[in-house]
Amino acid sequence: MSSEALLILQKYWKHDKFRQPQEQIIQNVLEGKDTLALLPTGGGKSICFQVPGMMLNGICLVISPLIALIKDQVENLEKKNIKAIALLGGISQNETSDLLDNCEFGNYKFLYLSPERLQQDWILERIKKLPINLIAIDEAHCVSQWGHDFRPAYLKINVLKQHFNKTPFIALTASATSRVQKDIIENLKLENVSTYTSSFKRENLSYYVVQTEDKLYKIEQILNKNKQSSIIYVRNRRSCIETSENLNKLGFSSTFYHGGLSVKDKNSNMKKWMNNECQAMVATNAFGMGIDKPDVKTVIHIQLPENIENYYQEAGRAGRNEEKAFAILITSPGDIEIAKNQFIEVLPNKAFLKDVYHKLNSFFQIAYGEGYNFNFSFNLNHFCSQYKLPVMKTYNALQFLDRQSIISLSTEFTEKTSIQFILESKEIIRYMSLHKNEEDIITNILRTYTGIFDIETNINTVLIAKKSNVSEKEVVKTLENLEKSGCIIISKLNNDSSITFNEIREDDLTINRVSKYLENQNNLKKNQFKEVIHYIKNEECKTNFILNYFDEKTDEKCGICSYCISLKKTDNTLIQNQIIKLLEKEAPISSREIENQLTFSTKEILSALQVLLESEKIKINNINQYTLI
Repeated sequence: MSSEALLILQKYWKHDKFRQPQEQIIQNVLEGKDTLALLPTGGGKSICFQVPGMMLNGICLVISPLIALIKDQVENLEKKNIKAIALLGGISQNETSDLLDNCEFGNYKFLYLSPERLQQDWILERIKKLPINLIAIDEAHCVSQWGHDFRPAYLKINVLKQHFNKTPFIALTASATSRVQKDIIENLKLENVSTYTSSFKRENLSYYVVQTEDKLYKIEQILNKNKQSSIIYVRNRRSCIETSENLNKLGFSSTFYHGGLSVKDKNSNMKKWMNNECQAMVATNAFGMGIDKPDVKTVIHIQLPENIENYYQEAGRAGRNEEKAFAILITSPGDIEIAKNQFIEVLPNKAFLKDVYHKLNSFFQIAYGEGYNFNFSFNLNHFCSQYKLPVMKTYNALQFLDRQSIISLSTEFTEKTSIQFILESKEIIRYMSLHKNEEDIITNILRTYTGIFDIETNINTVLIAKKSNVSEKEVVKTLENLEKSGCIIISKLNNDSSITFNEIREDDLTINRVSKYLENQNNLKKNQFKEVIHYIKNEECKTNFILNYFDEKTDEKCGICSYCISLKKTDNTLIQNQIIKLLEKEAPISSREIENQLTFSTKEILSALQVLLESEKIKINNINQYTLI
């Protein structure tokens, strides 16, 4: 096994060797055993199912809740000439059926889908006919209501066990407490499961909490001291752009990334940063999916994170080349109150959730008992403005509906198609008589958008595809033909996001079914934020705090975090003062000469020298002699 797996890793992923414990996990999967893998962010979870998926005959079924992650992994596999398909929401039944035909007869190796898709009986029946060689459940903590992102749809995944009882299952997550691990095993009905964990400790990563009134000045100091690649995380798009502009004014090369950028701008800004054409990437939490830049020296947060899970994941993008790196959280006295308003005060209760759900259906004119698999372009600010709703609280309500699988909310950039017929209706009828294969599509457009001859009108190509019982590609092709023939004009407008309705509209019945989870999730978020406050305020080793948070118990201090450095400064102040006095008289001198003249041990002197260097009180020349700055 080892040689074949290694050859696949080298050929497709260009890595020389596996990380621990990837090889053991892959071996366990190849032996047909159920597996639970807890690997921290950057630990290479996808390798653990993609390599055995390539080795086994048949197709690997991958279940993931994140549309962006599914798209990213499928695109990366296709770039490696590995055949992969994603079943995403908002496509017609015919097109979905065609994709499943491709899986059955087209020699595909990976099929990605959301857990909501498994709740559709006809899709489940089609999947049962496929030669599934492995079932991978990504973000497996979503199966536990004690996990930080519980999704009830995950509870239905275990129906696959009834049919694929001899197929190995692998559940993967970056973070799960012992309680959540137990839920994963029980709720997914994993049998004789082997659990593999990788330590959350990053030996090369120093965690710093820095208090300051002037965050921009502190960033300037950090970037001047560490001139390699960096990421600066902020909370919103405005702060993203402003911080990047301020850094550029200070002479740093900086770009930015947020969810509202076009795909073209995202790729362009990403390319600059990945190619080291600019030092700093200022980003919201939309940045990070599939990012693997090994030489990131610093990850800086200038606002408090929502929870330790997110912070650990984002901070962990520093130092993946195993060289010394820094995760720095910069805080000011008012940050806690600001973050409470951002995270806690905007949590929706049941009444607010009902109100948003009702208005969302009204906004898209969905009748009671309808709406299943309808997909719409969506502008959150426009929706909130129309109904006078608070934006962040509304967004949290929509996110909850997304996690409960009632809707799928994509915050990726989308393009909204706007058209207007510019020929008279009799000419359009003549066109349809000459193009019978496009007649249904055009007829449905005219029936759905009655004023389309008078004004430019936004149209939903997915909805037209559904009504015409064709693929969205066929709708787009028809529009292109109409434009070429001079029948219509087409515009494409930028849009913030899209929404797919995963259930028919049932008003209070829908919300009453899921509201029992709302209080649990709100309490969980409040407790998670309390841990963030503890992280920045408590006088303790920052590495230990993170390890203990993830149930990796340890009392041994890391020695390199901001707290441990502060202890060193306290413990050897006397030694530092004597070194400074010596340097005032005799600099430049080596550490051995310092040791010969002072009565402290080598270890104590080297520790004091390190603190003085880091606090920029002394410097070292190219022949390892020390002088005062």
